[in-house]
Amino acid sequence: MSTEQSHIFAGNEFPALGAGMRKAVMALRSAKQRRLQGLFIVEGSKALSELLPLFTCTTVIASHRWLTLHADEVAGIKTFVAKTADFERLSSLSNPPDVIGIFELPERRFEPSKAASELVIALDGIQDPGNLGTIIRACDWFGVKEIICSRDTVDLFNPKVIQSTMGAIGRVNVNYVDLPATLADMPAATPLIGTFLDGENIYSSTLPRAGVIVMGNEGHGISPEVAELINMRLFIPPYPVDATHVESLNVAMATSITLAEFRRRSLTF
Repeated sequence: MSTEQSHIFAGNEFPALGAGMRKAVMALRSAKQRRLQGLFIVEGSKALSELLPLFTCTTVIASHRWLTLHADEVAGIKTFVAKTADFERLSSLSNPPDVIGIFELPERRFEPSKAASELVIALDGIQDPGNLGTIIRACDWFGVKEIICSRDTVDLFNPKVIQSTMGAIGRVNVNYVDLPATLADMPAATPLIGTFLDGENIYSSTLPRAGVIVMGNEGHGISPEVAELINMRLFIPPYPVDATHVESLNVAMATSITLAEFRRRSLTF
């Protein structure tokens, strides 16, 4: 292999990125292809380092500089050396990274019984990758380990979602389900909690220790099919109440505020 085709780091020879691998990475931008191939992309050194211990990495594509510093970290993983122009083509980020990892999709499942003993977040039609990633990050911060998503929620393994989670994707179990059917099958005593403009003030309401907190679509809120299953309607009031405010909160912000109040109350239980 010529020096134009390979680079040597710490006694290891890594081939240069070829057209076939570039095509394979580009294909994984599609949620359909990610599902078909059972693979997803992680971009950036920080995200890669956080997820290497949590998921199975099959391939690393990195710059000469990155491999000079991190060759030991990816020892035993199939690795290719790439140029800046490659990352500009392959990356979905505004500032292309100098390393991309390809990981195997993990197998996950949701156990409905968990809602009887802990808080679960349900996402109904969330569309923005940044919102989903931030919600996962908030759940990780507030100790919520289970999220269930309607099937029309943005794909968990969208690169922008992964980037937004800051590694939390490896610590929070996220599953896609038929959301109305899953909620309808919950035991009758399960608190099914939603935020609505006509709900009760969250700060003066009695809040349960466990249950499912449903957060709705950015533009339309909770869908009618899910809303009719909700048995506890809450409202996050603005301050001051009689002033002019924006129409609604961003869904990721509303999730964080809701979880913060539930966890604050848990300190007094």
